[in-house]
Amino acid sequence: MNQATAPLSLRHDWTRAEIEALFALPFADLLFRAQTVHRRFFDPNEVQVSTLLSIKTGTCPEDCKYCPQSLRYDTGLGTEQLMEVERVLASARDALESGSTRFCMGAAWRSPKDRDLGVLAAMVRGVKELGLETCMTLGMLEPAQARVLADAGLDYYNHNIDTSPEYYGEVITTRTFQQRLDTLANVREAGIKVCCGGIVGMGEERADRAGMLLTLATLPGHPESVPINLLVRVPGTPLADEPDLDSFEFVRTIAVARILMPASHVRLSAGRETMSDELQSLAFLAGANSIFYGERLLTTPNPACADDMSLFRRLGIRPAALPHGSAHAEGAAMPLATADTGLFYDAARA
Repeated sequence: MNQATAPLSLRHDWTRAEIEALFALPFADLLFRAQTVHRRFFDPNEVQVSTLLSIKTGTCPEDCKYCPQSLRYDTGLGTEQLMEVERVLASARDALESGSTRFCMGAAWRSPKDRDLGVLAAMVRGVKELGLETCMTLGMLEPAQARVLADAGLDYYNHNIDTSPEYYGEVITTRTFQQRLDTLANVREAGIKVCCGGIVGMGEERADRAGMLLTLATLPGHPESVPINLLVRVPGTPLADEPDLDSFEFVRTIAVARILMPASHVRLSAGRETMSDELQSLAFLAGANSIFYGERLLTTPNPACADDMSLFRRLGIRPAALPHGSAHAEGAAMPLATADTGLFYDAARA
């Protein structure tokens, strides 16, 4: 953050009218405002890179209409029980070598069983020993479960609210919006950073996108990471035939999120595989400064690593360095592509 120009405090008192007014700004004015805010808090040419691994796949009892992992929908997805710790660590090593600074582990559960917490904690400790930031998304968490993960050293917990409170029931009926907020509170109380955003393009109106961001921006603490997912229309799910969201509306959502939560990382998450380079570039201009890197996001496709690094090179974007104090953070080159892309990042010059 640029301490010389950033405001001393962040706003948590946004109103729906203010947010809807931001959405309604002329496109150029909105992007100018978002970019101006972004530059007060972040290097505009630096993007944080994360890797996401499915550590337990399929047979989720929830009915989220977008999700191929729900046991209620026939999507042809193969299932896999909770992975062994060493397999997870092998994937984390690969992520580190490819240049990711955060390793996220996701399990298709309504909530974790207490009997699994020891294995999950071992995963967290092992990934942290590699020098990576750690993140998990495991469904709902009780306070005691959050404390176990915090004691293991978990840095972030992801639990998206998905959409506005008003539209939520159109997408999910097996858990309430309030239960999602309760999990966020449990995570925050345990001292874990919050990763929370939503999905756009599920048939919601602009008012719902405003309502989703209103919820996030008026939490007692803004989520440190705000993933904005574009719906991936998976055959077999109820939203498989949902029409495309207008690309400019997607960028507007990124820009408004940046203005409302200026100190948060706003992440381009699911849906990038179908985005043009031009659309992603507009999203970065609007204030997105984090991506998931690697050809797979849990069970859905993601752009090839070489394609991401080619785009970064063309835009003059550099990936963020590893966390300060990591064994790999100082003076080490971060190879963020295979040799044929020609891009290597020297963290010592960051």
